[in-house]
Amino acid sequence: MLERSASAGIGAIVVAGVTVESSRKAVGLAMDYDSLFAAVGTHPQDLKGPVSSAQEAELSKLAADPVVVAMSEIGLDFQPESPDHVVQEEALRIQIDIARRNNLAVIWHMRDATPDCMRVLRDERVQDLGGAAHYFQGTWEDAAAVMDLGCAISLAKPLLRLPELQEVAKRVPLTSIVLETDTYPQPFKKSRDKWTEPKDVAMVAEKLAELKGIAVEEIVEQTTQNAFGVLGQRGMPMRTYLED
Repeated sequence: MLERSASAGIGAIVVAGVTVESSRKAVGLAMDYDSLFAAVGTHPQDLKGPVSSAQEAELSKLAADPVVVAMSEIGLDFQPESPDHVVQEEALRIQIDIARRNNLAVIWHMRDATPDCMRVLRDERVQDLGGAAHYFQGTWEDAAAVMDLGCAISLAKPLLRLPELQEVAKRVPLTSIVLETDTYPQPFKKSRDKWTEPKDVAMVAEKLAELKGIAVEEIVEQTTQNAFGVLGQRGMPMRTYLED
């Protein structure tokens, strides 16, 4: 996977945890590979109950590691059969506090929960930390609310297939966009070649260039600089690695 991403021009990858255990693994991978950096957090769909004091302590310890560049993947998910909404909100607030104590940007998930998620983010003054709306698929009004917090719109492969998202992307200033892929295991896809991987960021960049009517090189340069801006001081190791 790393070889394929390098061949596509991807210089560095942020590996995001979705549980305490996977966050620990993300940090370990980032220690083993120069091109990998970690993000730590518990995904709302992976919550088994309230975040315990032991889990909070371990996430805090992981968040302090120099290879960690963001708090992610955290947020709210109100799909049917999702964990209790109160538990999710408490977990989100706890993890934003961890991010604040460690000067980390917040990369958040908000599926079927945009109004509540934005309320929490405003309450917790996420604009003081910086961040991005992960895997964004919302409306222009949703995008405007994110940008009002001084945060970025993170576009992924849905941009290739959703006309309504393409229209939103045309309106969002390039200076407010970062690019990503969600590299979760996808065994439901019959062909392993169709799994989403970091190499696919190149396709997202090409589509955005087409929509904006500008060169893909401009997309790559600006969205890379935007990513550095989102990650702030904690992202400096990644920036140094890419610029060396």
